[in-house]
Amino acid sequence: MNLLKGRKGLGLSLASSFAILSPLAALVTAAEGPWSVTSPDGQTTVTLTLTAPAGEADYPADRVRLYYRVERGRGEAKTVVLPWSPLGIERDDQPFVDSLRLTGAGPLQTIDETYRTLHGKRSLRRSWSQQQSFVLQNPAGAKVQVTFRVANDGVAFRYEFPEQDDLRRTVVSEATGFRVPEGALAWIQPYQEPSQYTPAYEEYFQNGIPAGTAAPGEAGWCLPALFQTPRGKHWLLLAEAAVDATYCGTRLGAKAPHGVYRIRFPQAGEGHGVGEVCPQSTLPWQTPWRVILVADTLAEIVESTFVEDLNPPSAVADAAWIKPGRVAWSWWSDHDSSRDFGKLREFVDLAAEMGWEYSLVDANWTLMDGGDVRQLARYAASKGVGLLLWYNSGGPHNIVTEKPRGCLDQAEVRRFEFQLLKDWGVKGIKVDFFQSDKQHLMQLYHDILRDAAEFQLLINFHGCTMPRGWSRTWPHLLSMEAVRGAENYTFAPEYPEKAPWHNTILCFTRNVVGPMDYTPVAFTNGGHAPRTTVAHELALSVVFESALMHFADRASAYRQLPPAPLQWLKTIPVAWDETRLLGGYPGKWLAVARRKGSTWYLGGINGQEQPQAVELDWRFLADGHYTLGLIEDGAQARSFAARELPIRTDQPLEIRLLPRGGFTGQIRLPTGP
Repeated sequence: MNLLKGRKGLGLSLASSFAILSPLAALVTAAEGPWSVTSPDGQTTVTLTLTAPAGEADYPADRVRLYYRVERGRGEAKTVVLPWSPLGIERDDQPFVDSLRLTGAGPLQTIDETYRTLHGKRSLRRSWSQQQSFVLQNPAGAKVQVTFRVANDGVAFRYEFPEQDDLRRTVVSEATGFRVPEGALAWIQPYQEPSQYTPAYEEYFQNGIPAGTAAPGEAGWCLPALFQTPRGKHWLLLAEAAVDATYCGTRLGAKAPHGVYRIRFPQAGEGHGVGEVCPQSTLPWQTPWRVILVADTLAEIVESTFVEDLNPPSAVADAAWIKPGRVAWSWWSDHDSSRDFGKLREFVDLAAEMGWEYSLVDANWTLMDGGDVRQLARYAASKGVGLLLWYNSGGPHNIVTEKPRGCLDQAEVRRFEFQLLKDWGVKGIKVDFFQSDKQHLMQLYHDILRDAAEFQLLINFHGCTMPRGWSRTWPHLLSMEAVRGAENYTFAPEYPEKAPWHNTILCFTRNVVGPMDYTPVAFTNGGHAPRTTVAHELALSVVFESALMHFADRASAYRQLPPAPLQWLKTIPVAWDETRLLGGYPGKWLAVARRKGSTWYLGGINGQEQPQAVELDWRFLADGHYTLGLIEDGAQARSFAARELPIRTDQPLEIRLLPRGGFTGQIRLPTGP
């Protein structure tokens, strides 16, 4: 349905509305045409309208509201990828949903900034977009501003209350929605109901279900959510960016009638029932960015840095102390190991042998026998290994008893603790069990990050919210969990069956929006034996991106590896200069290439119960001859095969993966003609 025609009430053409309702001196008048903003490359356009539509989704036909639409392409090739979707927000004192009118629009701005990052998919980034703000007024005269930013790889928008007022206001709801085209497919994760250990974004993704399917529970659906439009022409990824201490984290409602997924706030029971559901702030006040990645190919989704681009620049002036790295981790193979100095020392020794930068001491290290954490930190330092320590984030928002707890939720106590850690030579902390996306927990995340930067401590959040691009502002945030990862081999009997296809979805969804602490490369039996091949497990070290890469398995599993995979784990980087998706499909298979300096590292995995042929096209390389060091599936699932072969950029290479199999590869500099 064309909402730009036949509207009721204030349903004027966008061009005439703009021209009539733009009296503010600081705002430009309308250009010819509708209210629209287009990406720098001209391929993505967002259009806004005020209308009371008839027969469109479940939208009220008798109320004038604000809607937006996203199109992809140019001219006759332009396609609607997100049909007319609702906008609106309501405070406790003022609604901004019905009978709004446009009172002005700001100038069209070009944002073109280049910045460097210490970790992630790409070290040098260009944030290039067009942005415009639209000021609307409700019948009572109160104002809301809606800002749209359109980049080559996506669309983002947010609300702002521009007026000045020291009185705290509450946003009670949003009318914000995303209407996915009929016939689209979805890869989307159910949100977890509140419990002692949830929500924590740790469910399996639904694998290519019809868009609009209701969530299995009232908690709704998580962000990010991936969609393939009908006939496979385009891809969309819904996400959220730049959540600060003035707002809650949001997600999608349980029901999506007519394919309209609507924003919803946290549940009252999250975080042990502590904290307000609805966000509060004085004015002016702006919401987080709502994000829609828009792409013709999955490569554009996987390679996008738009979520981080939308966050403020780094707040850390001197980042020389921030060092990404590989981590030895004892908990997966022995949950009580953090209480045993001798066992922990073995994993420090493993890190030293492998050349890994860190060793993590997990929960309950305050109960350690045979030594204490200060002794362990000194021992690790003598071996050239940095020590990372686990902390409980609670606080009243959880009732998890693992220690240490009660050290981080109060500023004075937290800063005292951080000074101790710095004095002891500890390099960073893993903070666990947040269990809520309410505003006061968003505040706690930022408070921890701010103080940790001052005391030069690396951060890894667990039992936590989904990444929202904070690593740009706080580059010492090296990883976040928010994934059903390899720890589930230790306590979830169904995990080995689901992990192969689940792993293939994560690269297209969860890992798109930020670093992911999956804790990969688990070869042995942590409680429930993996069904993935050992080559599949090895490949996760490059398929997944995390600036702290915790290798899950026991020390003996790595020490007994054949030479090729052993050398791979000794040399694999965790911070990348460039990332390329070489091919794949969520739930089936994927292959990715990541570059560090002049060396490319490849990884591919098969999530299916049948073999998969993968053709590697070398167009991402400069013309020439190269050597590929390949580690692939052996004759059996629990064996490797390693070989070196010459490759040419004009000759693709086919690799055949076993069921649930995988491969890794390292491309070295040209060897000459």
